[in-house]
Amino acid sequence: MTATTPAPSAPVAAPEPPVLAAVDVTKHFAVRSAVGARSVVRAVEGATLDLHRGRVVALVGESGSGKTTLARLLAGFYAPTSGEIVLEGAPVRQRRGRVERGYHKDVQLIFQDPFGSLNPLHRVRHNLERPLKLHHGVRGKAELDRRVRELLERVALSPVEQFVDKFPHELSGGQRQRVVIARALAVEPKVLLGDEPISMLDVSIRLEMLNLLDRLRTEDGLALLYITHDIASARYLCDDIVVMYAGEMVEGGPKEQVIADPQHPYTRLLVESSPDPGRGARDREALFDADADGLGEPPSLIDPPPGCRFHPRCPFAMDVCRTQAPPRADLGDGRWARCWLHADRTTAQENE
Repeated sequence: MTATTPAPSAPVAAPEPPVLAAVDVTKHFAVRSAVGARSVVRAVEGATLDLHRGRVVALVGESGSGKTTLARLLAGFYAPTSGEIVLEGAPVRQRRGRVERGYHKDVQLIFQDPFGSLNPLHRVRHNLERPLKLHHGVRGKAELDRRVRELLERVALSPVEQFVDKFPHELSGGQRQRVVIARALAVEPKVLLGDEPISMLDVSIRLEMLNLLDRLRTEDGLALLYITHDIASARYLCDDIVVMYAGEMVEGGPKEQVIADPQHPYTRLLVESSPDPGRGARDREALFDADADGLGEPPSLIDPPPGCRFHPRCPFAMDVCRTQAPPRADLGDGRWARCWLHADRTTAQENE
């Protein structure tokens, strides 16, 4: 019997590199108290994050966890204390704490408060024409009118004539946020960073805004970072979830797996604290053996606890948690967690 040579297998396509990435980024702020004492706020520690074309990553965590600081680092508003921000494979350089204007053409930040991010003294038309002039050199009135009309129609503000000459205070909150998104799209970015973009909107229109963001990432292939403390909206919009606590990333992976089977106690706390008509208070108490007040408050980022920063609130804390920061454990299928409960997996990875 003649042996046959197996046909060569097709080469496996290499994963597409991220459009924007944070690589082991740390940000410390020097502060001075009322009596002149100096201290350091350790706002972000060792954050690593990849944003890919056409995908949405949700960054979740409670207030003060460092989400907004990381977004401002990615947007170029802050220079990292250490680590790198990488855009399309090239490290981003800053001079005197500022990036070049071309960076803001590729990376746009959508702020939480749409009223505060629009110039109240100018009409919608001016707010949209300005980025077209600055980043694309558009000068002709007819061309400006055409582009402004297209932008408003893309964010479903039509008929355009009803919105283009209004001042921000004459619009509803949802309409103002649509104008903010239209202004961000005017520069034709590759990355959108949404810092709690729906939290100040009425519940009745939040779903509309999420659908708009989803349509834009699909149509334009935008890489999108969606910052929120709301697990439900993150699950609706995103592909992957990264969880932050007290300035550190503690867990990440595909959204359904992270939400259905959280591997870090803090992620479990977030999931169990989210509204769910099918789950009662007893289920949450059974998991944490404590009520909400018993779980304590997030730590100070000026004087964070040693070891794992979550250990003072963690019902599973061990002695090692109080003295040593947990390493990252690869859990398979794109999942990872930083928790000593997965120490056996970390040791196995180090021995390979």
